[in-house]
Amino acid sequence: MDTMVSAKAKMGSENRKNNGEELDCCIDASTCATAKVVGVGPANKFMNGNSYTKSNTKPSDALLLPMGMTNKVFFVMFFTASYFLMRRWREKMSTSTPLLHVMGFGEMLAILAQLASFIYLIGFFGIDYVQDFISTSKTNGGEGSWGEEFDQVRKEEVEELMSPPPCLQPISNEELGVAVVKPYQPSPPQVQHQRKGDAPILSSLLGDNEDEDIAAAVSCGKVASYSLESALGGDCRRAAWVRRRALEMTTGRCLDGLPLDGFDYGSILGQCCELPVGYVQIPVGVAGPLLLDGIENMVPMATTEGCLVASTNRGCKAIHMSGGATSVLLRDGMTRAPVVRFPTARRAAQLKFYLEHPNNYKSLSLIFDSTSRFARLQGIKCAIAGRNLYMRFCCSTGDAMGMNMVSKGVQNVLDFLQKEFPDMDVISVSGNFCADKKPTAVNWIEGRGKSVVCEAVITEAVVTKVLKTTVPALLELNMLKNLTGSALAGAMGGFNAHASNIVSAVFIATGQDPAQNIESSHCITMMEASGKDLHVSVTMPCIEVGTVGGGTQLASQAACLNMLGVKGANVESPGANAQRLARIVGGAVLAGELSLMSALAAGQLVKSHMKYNRISNKETKTTATI
Repeated sequence: MDTMVSAKAKMGSENRKNNGEELDCCIDASTCATAKVVGVGPANKFMNGNSYTKSNTKPSDALLLPMGMTNKVFFVMFFTASYFLMRRWREKMSTSTPLLHVMGFGEMLAILAQLASFIYLIGFFGIDYVQDFISTSKTNGGEGSWGEEFDQVRKEEVEELMSPPPCLQPISNEELGVAVVKPYQPSPPQVQHQRKGDAPILSSLLGDNEDEDIAAAVSCGKVASYSLESALGGDCRRAAWVRRRALEMTTGRCLDGLPLDGFDYGSILGQCCELPVGYVQIPVGVAGPLLLDGIENMVPMATTEGCLVASTNRGCKAIHMSGGATSVLLRDGMTRAPVVRFPTARRAAQLKFYLEHPNNYKSLSLIFDSTSRFARLQGIKCAIAGRNLYMRFCCSTGDAMGMNMVSKGVQNVLDFLQKEFPDMDVISVSGNFCADKKPTAVNWIEGRGKSVVCEAVITEAVVTKVLKTTVPALLELNMLKNLTGSALAGAMGGFNAHASNIVSAVFIATGQDPAQNIESSHCITMMEASGKDLHVSVTMPCIEVGTVGGGTQLASQAACLNMLGVKGANVESPGANAQRLARIVGGAVLAGELSLMSALAAGQLVKSHMKYNRISNKETKTTATI
């Protein structure tokens, strides 16, 4: 004990320097822990136990209010003062009073408030931005930056704080008789692993890199997904794989069930689909033969709905056994209706009269027809809503469905009318008076695309033997369901049982626009007694189909069109193939309506769907084995 006291006394009699200041050595370890005080070295610091903290005094600490509240106060002050001054000076300008020569106390106070808030906001945003910019540039900039020097000073201070003061230098157990105090050791920083999506691109030419690296670059946004086809030298299949892999990296979900191989991605580039990652398989069935206008047709139907092909096939059988069906093409014209605006309704009416005048139609027709070999203007119908004019152009389009063709012709006419009516403002080339992909009365009444009527007389024997019902039952059901029921529902062109089912299936199989199923399915189904037999017909005023362009050039869809004998354009009679396809669609709808109505009348609908729509894979395999 005497030895320890003498050692402490000896230690207390010595003075040692620390950062340029002399500190008396502590008598014991508890007082020594506070030996280093605030104010030592370039940065303020203190040590307490096994942790240290650095005082972080900010300029905002001098504010009376929190920084967020202060910012709001000065924002409000600046804009309030500005609004007050502008309003006062506007009043002076209206009364020809000098702006600055005569100033009231309120204006002077507003100017002072505006200047004060402006200076504060400039200091708050400008200085902070410049400081961050300089700090960033210095940190990224290289040697000798003040940021690096400050970091080095802080590092030295931390190391100094971590080392024990002179009074805690280790003393042998023989002299002190106590354990040695160990300095604080900070834990090493954790290393963050690089994400897979951050994989670098190794070569300046994107195609020279591995597909996995390209996909990772797409996933993390370094490479645009839409540019893969061009960046990879037109290798569309490779671009689809890379995009698909990048999608898996981004979502974390596997796409193994979506097929990739077995499809020509070059055939859809710039035509049918953007950013492809695969294709969806839809089974194609055939119904028929459909005897229409003396020609037998095997109708392709792409669908995932059970019983649809089988039901349509039964309708085809009933029609064939009764001598076939006939069709009539009423109209053939695609429409586009731009909307323009004039300063007054009178000026809009003047253009309406101009378009409807017979002397002007010939010149407008020449301007329209000059845009295509097949586009031929048939008429223009106008409608006015205030000072806005809607012009519904109708034209023939050959074997194409014709939306792009008619739009091009309409744009040409609008350019011409702009010169004749300089005050005309073209709002849109499509004003929904066309009307495309929407159920509308104008399409139901005026028609759009191909207007077709198909009819057939089904004998009483066929109704009984094949359709399993009676003629009176079908007549009653059609009146109560297709006519009365649809009227109660407020149907627009929906006076039928399921025309859209057949239209959609044929459209997908033959490469048509599936969205145009909306107006193409406008249909009224009529059933009337013809003696003891049944007269059935479907009237469809707007079947929008084509045999060239769009999805019709894809291999699978082209094969289905070839099955019907309407692939491509008809060289001898332009438009004949598309018209024939529209008749076949009408005939298929006739067969589908006849079969479904018979199933409903006979009470077989639910039974059939339970039989063919709910069969399990086990039962299928058993049947196939047998």
